[in-house]
Amino acid sequence: MNIDDTARTELEAAAFRRLLDHLRGRTDVQNIDLMNLAGFCRNCLSNWFEEEARSRGLPVTRDEARTMVYGMPYEEWKAKNQSGASDEQKAKFAQSHKH
Repeated sequence: MNIDDTARTELEAAAFRRLLDHLRGRTDVQNIDLMNLAGFCRNCLSNWFEEEARSRGLPVTRDEARTMVYGMPYEEWKAKNQSGASDEQKAKFAQSHKH
């Protein structure tokens, strides 16, 4: 890729914002589905954001990071959009996340 670091950072940020917009629009896709298929979910994204902010000395809380990812407070998103995981989803999660 023949672009400078500033342009690369701007493109990465734009792609991340599009990912967040996409996930906010796909409330039918549960976090457990994302974990089972991709190994990460919305909570992972918010955790990574929080960890990166803290590593740079920026005061970002878990709740702030989740609000940024979900587009609303996490508890509100859960109440509106999260359904209980099926036995099949739980079994896939347990199988794919053995340590």
